[in-house]
Amino acid sequence: MNALGRHLLLELFDCDLDVIASCEAVKAALIEAAKRAQATVVDVVFHEFNPFGVSGVVVIAESHLSIHTWPEYRYAAVDIFSCGDVLQPEVAASYLVEQFGAERTSVVELLRGLFLRASSPIQNKGAVALR
Repeated sequence: MNALGRHLLLELFDCDLDVIASCEAVKAALIEAAKRAQATVVDVVFHEFNPFGVSGVVVIAESHLSIHTWPEYRYAAVDIFSCGDVLQPEVAASYLVEQFGAERTSVVELLRGLFLRASSPIQNKGAVALR
Protein backbone atom coordinates (compact mmCIF):
# COMPACT_ATOMS: atom_id res chain seq x y z
CA MET A 1 0.00 0.00 0.00
CA ASN A 2 1.53 3.33 -1.08
CA ALA A 3 0.93 6.59 0.75
CA LEU A 4 1.49 10.10 -0.54
CA GLY A 5 2.95 11.15 2.79
CA ARG A 6 3.83 10.33 6.37
CA HIS A 7 2.55 12.48 9.22
CA LEU A 8 4.21 12.20 12.64
CA LEU A 9 2.27 13.65 15.57
CA LEU A 10 4.55 14.27 18.55
CA GLU A 11 3.36 14.88 22.09
CA LEU A 12 6.27 16.27 24.12
CA PHE A 13 5.74 16.37 27.88
CA ASP A 14 7.85 17.78 30.72
CA CYS A 15 9.92 19.91 28.35
CA ASP A 16 12.55 22.48 29.31
CA LEU A 17 10.44 25.53 30.17
CA ASP A 18 13.07 28.06 29.10
CA VAL A 19 13.44 26.48 25.67
CA ILE A 20 9.78 26.04 24.73
CA ALA A 21 8.94 29.55 26.00
CA SER A 22 11.51 31.15 23.68
CA CYS A 23 10.33 31.91 20.16
CA GLU A 24 13.92 32.08 18.91
CA ALA A 25 14.88 28.74 20.49
CA VAL A 26 11.77 26.97 19.15
CA LYS A 27 12.26 28.46 15.68
CA ALA A 28 15.95 27.50 15.57
CA ALA A 29 15.15 23.94 16.72
CA LEU A 30 12.49 23.39 14.04
CA ILE A 31 14.67 24.79 11.26
CA GLU A 32 17.61 22.61 12.33
CA ALA A 33 15.32 19.56 12.66
CA ALA A 34 14.15 20.10 9.07
CA LYS A 35 17.74 20.38 7.84
CA ARG A 36 18.85 17.27 9.73
CA ALA A 37 15.97 15.34 8.17
CA GLN A 38 17.25 16.31 4.68
CA ALA A 39 14.35 18.70 4.03
CA THR A 40 14.44 21.75 1.79
CA VAL A 41 13.28 24.80 3.79
CA VAL A 42 11.00 27.07 1.75
CA ASP A 43 9.56 29.49 4.35
CA VAL A 44 9.42 30.04 8.11
CA VAL A 45 6.67 31.74 10.17
CA PHE A 46 6.62 31.89 13.99
CA HIS A 47 4.60 33.84 16.54
CA GLU A 48 5.14 34.33 20.28
CA PHE A 49 1.94 34.72 22.31
CA ASN A 50 1.45 36.97 25.33
CA PRO A 51 1.80 35.93 28.11
CA PHE A 52 3.41 32.73 26.77
CA GLY A 53 3.40 30.10 24.05
CA VAL A 54 4.91 29.80 20.61
CA SER A 55 3.32 28.67 17.35
CA GLY A 56 5.16 28.21 14.12
CA VAL A 57 5.60 26.42 10.86
CA VAL A 58 8.60 25.56 8.76
CA VAL A 59 7.34 25.05 5.22
CA ILE A 60 9.51 22.58 3.38
CA ALA A 61 9.45 21.44 -0.23
CA GLU A 62 8.43 18.03 1.12
CA SER A 63 5.51 19.48 3.22
CA HIS A 64 5.93 21.04 6.73
CA LEU A 65 6.95 20.95 10.38
CA SER A 66 4.68 22.79 12.80
CA ILE A 67 4.55 23.39 16.55
CA HIS A 68 2.55 24.92 19.35
CA THR A 69 3.98 25.17 22.86
CA TRP A 70 2.29 25.52 26.23
CA PRO A 71 5.17 26.52 28.53
CA GLU A 72 2.83 26.72 31.52
CA TYR A 73 2.31 22.96 31.12
CA ARG A 74 5.85 22.23 29.87
CA TYR A 75 4.18 20.71 26.78
CA ALA A 76 4.68 20.99 23.02
CA ALA A 77 2.65 19.55 20.14
CA VAL A 78 4.60 18.97 16.92
CA ASP A 79 3.54 17.82 13.45
CA ILE A 80 6.04 16.56 10.91
CA PHE A 81 4.41 15.94 7.54
CA SER A 82 6.64 14.57 4.80
CA CYS A 83 6.16 13.52 1.21
CA GLY A 84 8.64 11.60 -0.90
CA ASP A 85 11.34 9.11 -0.05
CA VAL A 86 14.27 11.35 0.89
CA LEU A 87 13.03 13.08 4.05
CA GLN A 88 13.71 11.30 7.34
CA PRO A 89 10.97 12.48 9.76
CA GLU A 90 12.25 10.26 12.59
CA VAL A 91 15.53 12.19 12.56
CA ALA A 92 13.65 15.47 12.97
CA ALA A 93 11.49 14.01 15.75
CA SER A 94 14.47 12.68 17.71
CA TYR A 95 16.28 15.99 17.40
CA LEU A 96 13.27 17.94 18.71
CA VAL A 97 12.80 15.59 21.68
CA GLU A 98 16.44 16.20 22.58
CA GLN A 99 16.37 19.98 22.03
CA PHE A 100 13.21 20.50 24.07
CA GLY A 101 14.39 18.20 26.86
CA ALA A 102 11.15 16.21 26.76
CA GLU A 103 11.07 13.66 29.55
CA ARG A 104 7.99 11.88 28.17
CA THR A 105 6.98 11.54 24.53
CA SER A 106 4.33 10.01 22.36
CA VAL A 107 4.63 9.65 18.59
CA VAL A 108 1.79 8.61 16.33
CA GLU A 109 2.40 8.03 12.63
CA LEU A 110 -0.36 8.46 10.08
CA LEU A 111 -0.06 7.53 6.44
CA ARG A 112 -1.69 10.24 4.35
CA GLY A 113 -3.14 9.87 0.86
CA LEU A 114 -3.79 6.15 0.81
CA PHE A 115 -5.46 5.02 -2.39
CA LEU A 116 -6.78 1.56 -1.66
CA ARG A 117 -8.54 0.79 -4.94
CA ALA A 118 -6.53 2.85 -7.40
CA SER A 119 -3.04 2.39 -8.77
CA SER A 120 -2.73 6.18 -9.08
CA PRO A 121 -4.51 9.17 -7.52
CA ILE A 122 -8.08 9.69 -8.63
CA GLN A 123 -8.67 12.79 -10.77
CA ASN A 124 -10.61 15.55 -9.03
CA LYS A 125 -13.92 16.05 -10.88
CA GLY A 126 -15.01 19.06 -8.80
CA ALA A 127 -15.20 20.36 -5.29
CA VAL A 128 -17.08 18.33 -2.71
CA ALA A 129 -18.43 19.98 0.45
CA LEU A 130 -17.38 18.23 3.66
CA ARG A 131 -19.64 18.27 6.68
